Amino acid sequence: MSDASNTKSSNPPTQNIQWGGRFTEATDAFVQVFTASVDFDQKMAEQDINGSIAHATMLAQVGVLSEAEKTTIIDGLEAIRQEIRNGEFQWSVALEDVHMNIEAHLTQRIGTTGKKLHTGRSRNDQVATDIRLYLRDAIDAILSELTRLQTGLVELAEREADTIMPGFTHLQTAQPVTFGHHILAWNEMLFRDHERLLDCRKRVNRMPLGSAALAGTTYPIDRTITAKLLGFDGICENSLDGVSDRDFAIEFCAAAALAMTHLSRFSEELVLWASAQFDFVDLPDRFCTGSSIMPQKKNPDVPELVRGKTGRVNGHLISLLTLMKSQCLAYNKDNQEDKEPLFDTVDTLFNCLRAYADMMPALQVKKDNMREAARRGFSTATDLADYLVKKGMPFRDSHEVVGKAVGYGVAQQKDLAEMSLQELKQFSDIISDDVFEVLTLEGSVNARNHLGGTAPDQVRAAAGRARQKLAQRA
Repeated sequence: MSDASNTKSSNPPTQNIQWGGRFTEATDAFVQVFTASVDFDQKMAEQDINGSIAHATMLAQVGVLSEAEKTTIIDGLEAIRQEIRNGEFQWSVALEDVHMNIEAHLTQRIGTTGKKLHTGRSRNDQVATDIRLYLRDAIDAILSELTRLQTGLVELAEREADTIMPGFTHLQTAQPVTFGHHILAWNEMLFRDHERLLDCRKRVNRMPLGSAALAGTTYPIDRTITAKLLGFDGICENSLDGVSDRDFAIEFCAAAALAMTHLSRFSEELVLWASAQFDFVDLPDRFCTGSSIMPQKKNPDVPELVRGKTGRVNGHLISLLTLMKSQCLAYNKDNQEDKEPLFDTVDTLFNCLRAYADMMPALQVKKDNMREAARRGFSTATDLADYLVKKGMPFRDSHEVVGKAVGYGVAQQKDLAEMSLQELKQFSDIISDDVFEVLTLEGSVNARNHLGGTAPDQVRAAAGRARQKLAQRA
């Protein structure tokens, strides 16, 4: 519980000088804390200062501010920026948010000129602009981590292009695949995540500044100047929509939830593979922890946490959708609740990608264990069925024949490749010596030598194409 809950409203703090002219009494102490956002929106201080500098520059160009006033404001804002970076800035809950804190400090530093900065804008379009600037920077950082992770996955796939493992459906052994092919499946998911985030960035990078409170402003502003200074690709063309739109934040959280879902699927497989029951991989010690009571334990904490944090990001998406679903135009105080879910989604996705980008290149693959697992479970049964079809047998008949052979193998505890030709021929006379070419694990994976297939040659080719796509991002 906040300390403010014990503060008596009969002794309220000084009235907020930024907007208090209409009020006859100061804000209740508890309400002041309850409605303040500065504890979390100070994260946007850099973006707020950048937006204010661009706004002041534009006001000077259109004649609302003099050049001297513009210079004084910008110098003051840069000094405040340095204070914030140095941890010297004193944030005040009484000033509600990052915007008022910086503006009040600017006025205190440079005098009356500081009060002119807010000409032609409102906190409504100011915060909408700051969030977009913040999210644009965040997306760029996330895209960089995505690329780093994908680069590591491609390198791992190339190293393990010939490593054979069981492929699964229903978590049951299905067909042999190469580990490199499996890793590149993960990479395909991340390519789609990258595309979604890039596309989302286009809609983030539109400027609402100039919408003012909701209807625009009577001052002769030039929004194209501000947009160019801030690097926006476009301008929000309706002032009502400009201040109230949070589609871009919801869209980002949706893309983030999908990306986290993919990381969660990776995590589930790594947790299984690192278990004693699978023993396919060994995670680096620095990404694991032990047990306080069981000395043999090596717990895959990073994958487990990533898997768990996925639910957190999914929740933030639902939170933002619910936040916006009943709001009429234009801005409402509800929208203050957009920042914490958005900020946490950004931090969570970035940190999970960073952890994976650091961890995957150091993953130790236990090739022999993977191969032995692929050898068990009759993973080449489909290859035998295909072999019979190529000999002229209808597929449904071949399916039945192989099913009987597998049943025999289960009873005799023999894999298909371990059976003699005589044993196999009891199920069909058309089986001959060449059957063993398709019953080996190498024969099985090499036979799938087409675009998108699991053959080692195809894995190397796919990794090469992936490298080219990643190189084009630079």
